[in-house]
Amino acid sequence: MNTLSQFKNFTSGLSATELMPVLFMGHGSPMNGIEVNEFSAKWAEIAKSIPVPQAVLVVSAHWFTRGTRITAMDFPPTIHDFGGFPQALFDVQYPAPGNPQLAQETAELIKGTSVILDHDWGLDHGAWSVVKNMYPEANIPVLQLSIDYTKDARYHYELAQELAALRRKGVLILGSGNMVHNLRMMSWEMINGGGYDWALEMDEKFKSLILNKDHNPLINYQQMGSAALLAIPTPEHYLPLMYTLGLQQANEEASLFNDKAVGGSLTMTSVKIGA
Repeated sequence: MNTLSQFKNFTSGLSATELMPVLFMGHGSPMNGIEVNEFSAKWAEIAKSIPVPQAVLVVSAHWFTRGTRITAMDFPPTIHDFGGFPQALFDVQYPAPGNPQLAQETAELIKGTSVILDHDWGLDHGAWSVVKNMYPEANIPVLQLSIDYTKDARYHYELAQELAALRRKGVLILGSGNMVHNLRMMSWEMINGGGYDWALEMDEKFKSLILNKDHNPLINYQQMGSAALLAIPTPEHYLPLMYTLGLQQANEEASLFNDKAVGGSLTMTSVKIGA
């Protein structure tokens, strides 16, 4: 069956388009959501360099659930899922609409598991801190797809492939996390730039594998040695990368941006696949 035939409401007035690109954003500190800096400026630049999407589907490190859920409300709330930051960050509202019909149609595309239509979550900072900089007018529907914490990286890589039809209907799929993310080992002396040897080593390995389209070692990252286990002590910030890579087609190249280590143990390295 042609999966595009399932797009009967949200996309009924849209013709098939060229493939939308796919992104993985290293989102870093929530403060990137309100600061104008090298990272947020690049997010805005990327948005201007790609077609305006009909909707954005975000896989954020900060929605880690048992099972798979997708936001399905008309207006997802802005979630301030952090502590210890200035009040200005808690005051942020990003009032982008949702789209319940697109949520339903996306759930129907996924055959490998049952997807729950969620009316309780919203847009966490892994989503809004990035998308707010890309589309500040908040006039494009934004949905989130959760990460099932009971499943491994290969599961998420293969689940992403079931979303491929969305790319031809103007949906921008965006993974938001960090390839190297070990907050327990952060160095305030390197907060503005710099990484431990193991962090830089893994960042280089990850980048080489991505650029060479060699996804299997990235899927099996636990087998990449002790440095990989320091870089990825827990998987939630790494797994959004699997959704980006899982959607790469054979003829598509990857490019890198925001390629910088900060705080010693975190990298902002980000990936764009496609036009």
